[in-house]
Amino acid sequence: MDLRASISLLVLLLGLSKALPLTADGDENDFFLEEPDSVDLTTQILASNNASSEFLIEGDIVVPKTRNAMACWNNYCLWKKSANGKVEVPYIVSPDFSPYEYDMTKIEIAMATFSRKTCVQFVPRSTQGDYISIENKDGCYSYLGRTGGKQVVSLNRYGCVHHGIIQHELLHALGFHHEQTRSDRDQHVRINWENIRSGVGYNFQKQYTNNLNTQYDYSSVMHYGSKAFSTNGRETITPIPNPNAQIGQRRGMSTIDIQRINKLYGCCEYDLMYNMEYLKL
Repeated sequence: MDLRASISLLVLLLGLSKALPLTADGDENDFFLEEPDSVDLTTQILASNNASSEFLIEGDIVVPKTRNAMACWNNYCLWKKSANGKVEVPYIVSPDFSPYEYDMTKIEIAMATFSRKTCVQFVPRSTQGDYISIENKDGCYSYLGRTGGKQVVSLNRYGCVHHGIIQHELLHALGFHHEQTRSDRDQHVRINWENIRSGVGYNFQKQYTNNLNTQYDYSSVMHYGSKAFSTNGRETITPIPNPNAQIGQRRGMSTIDIQRINKLYGCCEYDLMYNMEYLKL
């Protein structure tokens, strides 16, 4: 392919991706399928975080110095709802991404799903004191919920700027745990402790989660893959009763992920609308 054709193709892709959030029926999750399903989201995140300088719990949650990273179940670390009913999450993006317009487009599209299907809106920061800073640091990771002040969401350019991973880390920033650590997980998955690498078993501890009266979701973008932290290449997580259920998908937020955002943040209008859409399926 010559240079002119390559440039034309890139312009076309950028144009399509920028137009995507504006379409009524488009699904952003179908647009960025960049890796084969055999490489699950957890594998990608853990590989990117292998040399991270941060102390991370569950592979990609930063432990803040001011409070327990896992204690975001009592609503005190949620982002605040405005008088207009919107939950505005201010953000800035590191200049490191500026020369790479395609990466910026992927970040914007990943955020657009929240705006279209929930009352959570990621808005460019002006003077807000609490905000997220999307940075090209050493891995894919986030704090859990609103910590106050500037909080980093790391999306390393060489492993993390993928649709599902961006949404995964943003969901952590909104206060969501990994699916397989929820309080009722033992009814839905079996943790194979004998296959977990020595010294990292704490990543599989259950949390006192608010499950929001939603069912366990194998298809959640917050679910680990079946071989996360494996020491021998065997499964560390096995779905039950059907061991063949797929977990660890990287396409983007599931229907239940979106429902949970609406429930946690009191997006009543969006929750009703999305429940009606779900019942049609």
